[in-house]
Amino acid sequence: MALREKQSIPEISRRTGLSRNTIARYLSAGTIEPTFTVPERSSKVNPFADKLAAWLKTEAGKSRTQRRTPKQVHGDLVVLGFTGSYGRVAAFARDWRTDRQDEGQTTGRGGFRCWQDLVRHRRGLVPRSI
Repeated sequence: MALREKQSIPEISRRTGLSRNTIARYLSAGTIEPTFTVPERSSKVNPFADKLAAWLKTEAGKSRTQRRTPKQVHGDLVVLGFTGSYGRVAAFARDWRTDRQDEGQTTGRGGFRCWQDLVRHRRGLVPRSI
C-alpha cells in the first residue's frame, strides 16, 4: 500500500487501524501483499431474482403489518421450485433494500449521498471523485 499508493506510515495506520510500529515492521519485512482472485459464482437465487425483486417491490408498498416476511417469501419460492436456503433469500432481500435506499438518497440535490462519499473517502474506503 505504501509503495503502490505513495502513502505515509501514519496515513496507512489511520486507514487500517493498525499501529504505526506494526506497519513499519510489515514494510521492512519486504513481503509482497498477496492478491487473491475470487471467481464469479452464480447464486441459486439468480433464476428467481426477477420474481423476487418484483415481490419485494410490491411488499415495500404495503404497511408493515401486511408485508410478508422473508421467511414467507422463501416458502413461496420453494413452492415454485427454489432449492436454496432461507439465508440466500434473506441476503438478496437485504441487498435489494440497501440498493433501493441508495437510489432514494441520490435523488434531488444528492447532498446526503455526497456526505456519505466524503465520509467513506476519509475512512479510506473509496477514492474521492467529488
